[in-house]
Amino acid sequence: MARRRDRLVLAALLTPVTLFLGVFFLVPLLTIAVFSFLTPGLYGGVEWAFYHWNYGRIFGWADGIMEVFEPVYLRILGRSLSFAAVTVLLCLILCYPVAFWVSRLPERWRLVFLFLITLPFFSSLIVRLYAWLLILKPSGLLNEMLLGIGLIGAPLEILYTPTAVVLGMVYVMIPFMFLPLFAAVDNLDRSLIEASYDLGATRFQTFRKVILPQTLPGIVGGSVIVFIPSVGNFIVPDVLGGAKGLMAGNLVEQQFLSARNWPFGAALSMLIMSVVLIVLVTFVTRLRPKEG
Repeated sequence: MARRRDRLVLAALLTPVTLFLGVFFLVPLLTIAVFSFLTPGLYGGVEWAFYHWNYGRIFGWADGIMEVFEPVYLRILGRSLSFAAVTVLLCLILCYPVAFWVSRLPERWRLVFLFLITLPFFSSLIVRLYAWLLILKPSGLLNEMLLGIGLIGAPLEILYTPTAVVLGMVYVMIPFMFLPLFAAVDNLDRSLIEASYDLGATRFQTFRKVILPQTLPGIVGGSVIVFIPSVGNFIVPDVLGGAKGLMAGNLVEQQFLSARNWPFGAALSMLIMSVVLIVLVTFVTRLRPKEG
């Protein structure tokens, strides 16, 4: 009787979440999947006829008449994946040692630092990115400071380059990497670290055998949370990257809004989601901690 009641309570709790995900995630995803196999309308929209050339235009089996194979789409996807991977790596390098430092602070100062980490969420992303425009432009704050102290003789061309895109994405994604890392570091079993030192392990051995396995869930969680939005990000490349920083998200945006080719935009979206899913499944299964 108690078990049946627990099942009913669990079903009652899960039903709203399941309905929400079904309506606002699975239905739009299914719509995009269907649209990716439809014929583009002459003046936008779709025609309800099967049309596999949307994928042929990406992968190479286009008919050469109505649709032409353009390898630039795969190159842009590769660039998006590489930018996302670099963003994950830089965020991890910046946040991992800071998470250890914050975890050793008194409770009051830890709360202050966590508040500062989340502070950017209280302002508009567009406003923050335009602030980076003022920092990175040739006559901006960064170049003026470097010129003033004599480190450079001419302004650096950083704005509208891949470097600016990566800097912007690292800036945006740092809180998403830091919070899972901090949670993992804060829950470290310090007694195991002390036992490792007592048994004669070096600092590197202690890190590799004790600390890293315990913080690996935070590393994996933070990397996943950063990687997914980084691949499809279109706001940062649009503001800071220009034509040189074009990513897959910008390509999808252009197809839906400017070119009005919804089926091709849907095909690109499905390709991005499929590649991200494959990368993430591989990443998580390889890096998850081994039991026992």
